[in-house]
Amino acid sequence: MAKTIVVKQVGSPIRRPADQRATLIGLGLNKMNRTRELEDTPSVRGMVNKISHMVEIIEEKG
Repeated sequence: MAKTIVVKQVGSPIRRPADQRATLIGLGLNKMNRTRELEDTPSVRGMVNKISHMVEIIEEKG
């Protein structure tokens, strides 16, 4: 089974640069307190690190 991480959006994209909003949408997040279970790959980790002030990793599985 592949490793996964659960990511929760805790910050608003209001008054943020367009590339940060696009990163949120790319992760499947666009509303406050929404969570997604994503595959733990370097590209996903890079996206999470780019917007670390708006998301938090709740859980790491696998």
